[in-house]
Amino acid sequence: MLVLITYDVSTQSVAGRTRLRKVAKECVNYGQRVQNSVFECILDASQLLLLKDMLVSLINEKEDSLRFYYLGNNYRTKVEHFGCKTSYDAEGILMI
Repeated sequence: MLVLITYDVSTQSVAGRTRLRKVAKECVNYGQRVQNSVFECILDASQLLLLKDMLVSLINEKEDSLRFYYLGNNYRTKVEHFGCKTSYDAEGILMI
């Protein structure tokens, strides 16, 4: 299923900047960055649970925000893109 993950991590402190890097790094392991703090991830149920548990453990719930949007398996009819960045095949191979 396609899951859109967004986050807002406070960078007012060194600890916050460290959390931001860790959250971003973990998201990169599972999906494609489509905007600064937005990732599109194709996940099965077990991957979703693992990633969600990891990300929740990384953030400070008093300072940071983490959102998951579940677009399901028929996401192609739910996503439109306009603008300069080219689209990608969400189910293709992710290469860095």
